[in-house]
Amino acid sequence: MNGLVLLGVTLVAGTLLGLVLRRRDGRWRAARTKEARVDFGEPLGERATLVQFSTAFCAPCRATRRVLGEVAGMVPGVRHIEIDAESRLDLVRTFDVLRTPTTLILDSSGNIVKKASGLPRKADVIAALGVAVLPNVDTTSQHPDGK
Repeated sequence: MNGLVLLGVTLVAGTLLGLVLRRRDGRWRAARTKEARVDFGEPLGERATLVQFSTAFCAPCRATRRVLGEVAGMVPGVRHIEIDAESRLDLVRTFDVLRTPTTLILDSSGNIVKKASGLPRKADVIAALGVAVLPNVDTTSQHPDGK
């Protein structure tokens, strides 16, 4: 009987944890580190830069690369830079990257405006990018349904 109770508690806890992680996946939040005065190995964009940390075997990283590349192609002066997290551990530690993909949005001065872990939606990237490109834009809710 104790085994069934333990199994039930484990299943409930695992389900709740999964729901919390799914809800946070790809959500933009204010970054703790404000300045990104580091060398990414490529020049930054004129208006903003989308910095993606990824790894070779990360499936969501490929989809994130496609989304960020499309957004960078749509907005003039925005550049997408992809960083291999395995080869740039110094940057991983500096920006507290805990999982891949992790995306940073930098303004034209190189300051971090937003940070997201997981696969972001295209509309959310565009909304978060508005903070870097147009500093007076309020994007407290990136989801149209208010989530």
